[in-house]
Amino acid sequence: MFVCFCCNQKKTNNIGDNIVLDDSLSVYFSLANDFNLSNEKRKSYIEKAKDIVNSQKNDSLNRVNLFKIANRYNNLNSWEGYKNTVKTVLENSEKVKDTESIAKAYVYLGDYYRIKSVEDSAFLFYYKAEKMYDKLNNNYLLAKTFLNKADLLFKVGDFISSEKEVFKALRIIKEDSNKELVNEIYYNAYNTLGIVYNSLEDYESSIDYQKKALNIIGKLESIGKSQLEAVSYLNLGLVYVNLKSYQEAKDFFVLGIERQKIYNQDPKVYALLLDNLGYSKFKLNEKDDLPNLFYQSLRIRDSLKVNVEIPINKIHLSEYYASEKNTIKSLKFAKEALLLSREIKAPREILASLKNIATVDSQNSGKYTKEYIAINEELQKEERKIGEKFSRIQYETDQIKGENSDLEAKNRKLVYFFTAIAILGIFIFVIKSQKAKNRELLYKQQQQKANEEIYNLMISQQNTIEANRVQEKKRVAQELHDGVLGRMFGVRMNLEGLNQFNDDLAIAQRLDYLVELKKIEQDVREISHDLNREKSELINNFVAIVDNLFEEQRKTFSAKLFSTIDSTIRWDLAVNSVKINLYRIIQESLQNINKYANATTIHVELKRKENTLVLTITDDGAGFNANLKKKGIGLQNMISRAKECKGEFHVQSKIGEGTTITVRIPLENQIS
Repeated sequence: MFVCFCCNQKKTNNIGDNIVLDDSLSVYFSLANDFNLSNEKRKSYIEKAKDIVNSQKNDSLNRVNLFKIANRYNNLNSWEGYKNTVKTVLENSEKVKDTESIAKAYVYLGDYYRIKSVEDSAFLFYYKAEKMYDKLNNNYLLAKTFLNKADLLFKVGDFISSEKEVFKALRIIKEDSNKELVNEIYYNAYNTLGIVYNSLEDYESSIDYQKKALNIIGKLESIGKSQLEAVSYLNLGLVYVNLKSYQEAKDFFVLGIERQKIYNQDPKVYALLLDNLGYSKFKLNEKDDLPNLFYQSLRIRDSLKVNVEIPINKIHLSEYYASEKNTIKSLKFAKEALLLSREIKAPREILASLKNIATVDSQNSGKYTKEYIAINEELQKEERKIGEKFSRIQYETDQIKGENSDLEAKNRKLVYFFTAIAILGIFIFVIKSQKAKNRELLYKQQQQKANEEIYNLMISQQNTIEANRVQEKKRVAQELHDGVLGRMFGVRMNLEGLNQFNDDLAIAQRLDYLVELKKIEQDVREISHDLNREKSELINNFVAIVDNLFEEQRKTFSAKLFSTIDSTIRWDLAVNSVKINLYRIIQESLQNINKYANATTIHVELKRKENTLVLTITDDGAGFNANLKKKGIGLQNMISRAKECKGEFHVQSKIGEGTTITVRIPLENQIS
């Protein structure tokens, strides 16, 4: 699991920043945002500014200044000061019924609870802000609130609801005339959709929206555009990591680092870029700068105390040292990742750490796997509970606000009605989907049965051929007995009769019989040689069937076929489904090579490697792009057949460099 970053920082130039302040307050605000100063110094200037603002009367300027103080606490990651300041401005706004400031305070509190992972409180404040901005007809701030909700829903794993909130923002922002604000919403919306679709494994849509976000950046007039580009390149790289296209991922991470260094460097984004660049290079077996990239990212995260991102960093280090055969360091980082994940109570990081350590610590693999399954099930339950809790928060908030309004009561009834319709629609959809799955399962069962019948017919045909062979050899044996042995018996009797005579006639007759014996000897030798040219019986019917397929290939097509079948494999013990699927995979591969590859040489090898049956088919033909999302029907059928045998299917191919197909089938539970 990789950490995705969505650009959602608070701006320090909020509405009202252009209001003239007294000299000392202006200086304190400026110094509090000076990143060259230590955190302690910056915090002391924030406190001084806060003392001045709290001494002022509760007017619009006072509330603007309080929001400025909250922003500076946010930039310093001083969350307690941030929360207390926002609560103060909320109380002041409620006293004078400043609706805009109340809504803004709700958003700030929503941000605070989201950062603190108190999701239900965050959702409540965002929802309150949404209702207020809707009444104020402020499309820009309403759209931003939708995006905040989308980010929160994404964080808790409700990707579909997150997607819906983004499209709400896109629909209402069209009505705003301020192009700069519209483009800002478009960028954040597209960026969020890209991250959502990445998590939904819709990588094509994810790439499309991230590229749209990049195009929008060029239309923005605000400073810090290179930082936004760095974020988009980071998110694009993460999509290609999930696609296992590590070269493309690496290129985007490099671009992100270059843009990151231009202006307003955010160390969190920089750490993410370094970590994932290192991981991509590790996957590409490019060992330069490794493991330095991982350690550099880890140092930044340690200094920023971004604990939630550190476990993934250490998992990457564990994988790296495992590849270097350094088991001690690999296990060390695996344990540290798991320990930290548990300390910060981050379930997804715990799952990633358990998955990694189960691979590294093979002795305790079973224990970690059981814990992984238990936590995964618990996480799914919690995500469902959070979704239900969010729905309940929305309902209860609406109910409280609508107690004295008949119109809102009618609206709630309409909501219930449409919800019931939606549930009914979902119910019907589920039933239809289940029926479709049942039909698909029945079809697969029928197909499996038909395959077994076909194979049994092939076996029966081969047995018939064998029976004919045996009958023919029996006939040859009879010929030997009745023909050759009869002649030998006659010669022996005549020689015994001649033993009584020693005249010239007897000697001449003996010589004739010796010549006859030589002829009989030659006949026997020729019969023996003919029989040796065939095996007394086939080693295995499956091998014979496959050899027939190879022989037909050699007769029909010009490509040279070289085949090897491991003689140690006990085909008679293998279940029919394995042999059927192997035969079909070989057959389909040869058909694809004959149709498309234009190959001159084909190598087919069937061998046993420990408890695994390995089929390798290689050609030197035209090749194709193996990374394409959509695969041909033939290739999909081969993948499906490998899965039916609980095996693995891998294809390696590049245009102009031929193709290699590898199928690995475990022999355990495959013996009849």
